[in-house]
Amino acid sequence: MYTHLLLLIPILWVGIQVTLKLGRAIFSPLKNIPGPFWTRFTSLWYFKQLYNGKFEHENIRLHQKYGPIVRIAPNQYSISDVSAIKTVYGSGSKFPKSAWYDGWKHPQQWTVFADRDIKRHSDTRKRFTSLYSMSSLVSYEPFVDRCIDIFFARLDEFATKKQSFNLGHWFQCYAFDVIGDITFGQRFGFLDRGEDIDGAISAVHNVMMYSALIGVYPEWHPLLFEPMSKLKSSGAAGRAYISKFVLEKISIQEHERKNTNDAMTETTGPQNFLSKMMQARDQNPEKITDYHLLIMGQSNVTAGSDTTAISLSGIMWYLLQNFEALDKLRQEIQEFTQQGRCSHEITFKETQEMPYLQAVMKEALRMHAATGLPMWRVVPEGGAQLSGRFFPAGTTVGVNSWVAHYDEQVFPNAQKFLPERWLEAETEPEKLKEMNQMYMPFGLGSRTCLGKHISILEMSKLIPRLVRDYDLTTLRKTMDTENYWFVKPTNFDVRVSLRRQGSLE
Repeated sequence: MYTHLLLLIPILWVGIQVTLKLGRAIFSPLKNIPGPFWTRFTSLWYFKQLYNGKFEHENIRLHQKYGPIVRIAPNQYSISDVSAIKTVYGSGSKFPKSAWYDGWKHPQQWTVFADRDIKRHSDTRKRFTSLYSMSSLVSYEPFVDRCIDIFFARLDEFATKKQSFNLGHWFQCYAFDVIGDITFGQRFGFLDRGEDIDGAISAVHNVMMYSALIGVYPEWHPLLFEPMSKLKSSGAAGRAYISKFVLEKISIQEHERKNTNDAMTETTGPQNFLSKMMQARDQNPEKITDYHLLIMGQSNVTAGSDTTAISLSGIMWYLLQNFEALDKLRQEIQEFTQQGRCSHEITFKETQEMPYLQAVMKEALRMHAATGLPMWRVVPEGGAQLSGRFFPAGTTVGVNSWVAHYDEQVFPNAQKFLPERWLEAETEPEKLKEMNQMYMPFGLGSRTCLGKHISILEMSKLIPRLVRDYDLTTLRKTMDTENYWFVKPTNFDVRVSLRRQGSLE
């Protein structure tokens, strides 16, 4: 008898859950919003799409089929609308991040990226903002120049051997070493060895996959994190690895500073992030804590390499598929060089004066944004009017940058790589404003990527030198990608040869 009762409990639980889901689907005020059939009842459809790693394309297709609002899961909606973007993500927005972001942190900790507390996030950003500001970029240029020289040494070797290679992988080596140098004052050594040192790249990839998927069912994250941390190939283990790695770097630098017997000793060379933050902590330990050092280091390592490497791949892929644009960029660099406005190393300041370079970078990041999933937010108290529809408080809504960037109403011929669209729009202020409102490769508003300016620095300095000094040939007609938040190229295979500097031949 008792056995039958015990068997009845899970059956009743499943029955109650099914009844609740059916009730929500039938009586929801948003029940007539279109989307795939199963999304009315379960998040499994969305989970499966994420697992397939191609959701950026599926998300675009859904909006082409169903319109500006699409159901992705029960009480979860993808939106494509300029006015909605401003409301949800604009400065002063009261839409907090959804529970999906809980999967991007340790269950017992908080981080800048995953923090759902709007006030705490704002307070934390203030502690870091100066380190990532445009005005700080000049001090980081020597780190970038150092890594570019090593990167080009590797390209010279490939050219000499006439050997093909995965350019996307080497962009990640470059980005990893730059962020390591900027953050800790020491390169990781990826550019020297060209391999995944200590499994760092693999750890970051595993973190992305685990976090993107577990975020669909965030209630499982606290239960699965600890046991999965014991599995070396899991995303939870990857997060534990990165945390340990950053703590070791902090410990090494703390030891070096203590050996100087003067925490305020000024260095003659460029100062790295960690050193600056340690000085700030020593001056104001209540404002900057050891935990702030940890989460800053984790954020830089986790996001600082992939986003830049992906963006570099996007820029070079579209240039190599559009020879006219490539020639125009080379012509611009040559003209600036002849006018004495472009040095051999090409400074960041010089790149900001090159209109076609800026248009190329902007258009490539439109066509291949680093992030490829909706940035989920929760409708605050009182509800919100979005895209002509009222959404009750507690509804989860989001805009995918790929969906926004391929909106034909804002970007006609959106499938075509047209850097000129940004230059032509400068004569139409309202058009340019609309394009910029829909342009979100680094996010928008108060949640804009902290490392945006550093990523732009790395790209701005590398791309013009790369197209000036080298000829690259792609070996594939398409660049395959894998999307677990970051839309990462998997087969950007190329061959390289040296160019005569300044030549357009």
